[in-house]
Amino acid sequence: MTGMVLLGVVLLLAAGFGLWRVRTDGRLRPDPAAEAVDGQTLGPADIGAALGERATLVQFSTAFCAPCRSTRVVLRDVAERIPGVRYVDVDAEAHLDLVRALDVRRTPTVLVLDETGRVRRRAVGAPRRADVIAALGEFL
Repeated sequence: MTGMVLLGVVLLLAAGFGLWRVRTDGRLRPDPAAEAVDGQTLGPADIGAALGERATLVQFSTAFCAPCRSTRVVLRDVAERIPGVRYVDVDAEAHLDLVRALDVRRTPTVLVLDETGRVRRRAVGAPRRADVIAALGEFL
């Protein structure tokens, strides 16, 4: 009987964790460092490409990351549709110092930079197209 109770508790905890992940994965949130006076700023040398005139979508990805492929499609499409927005894909494995400095723990991680390179929004997981457009609309 104790084994059945334990199994029930484990299943309940796993279901709760799964629901939490579904609700939080891919949500573009304000970056806590952006609120600080000396918020994190990235330049072309950091990400390996020029910044967009109005905003830059930076995706940290790895070769084995399945959600990175769909995120790449969404971000490229948004960048092509909105003038002045650039998309940059950064290989997390090749840029470990930057990954550590930005506290990237999972791929895909998406950063939304303003025109100066300041990190304004962050999403861990694959964001929805509508959420990316809404995040860009807040400061464009």
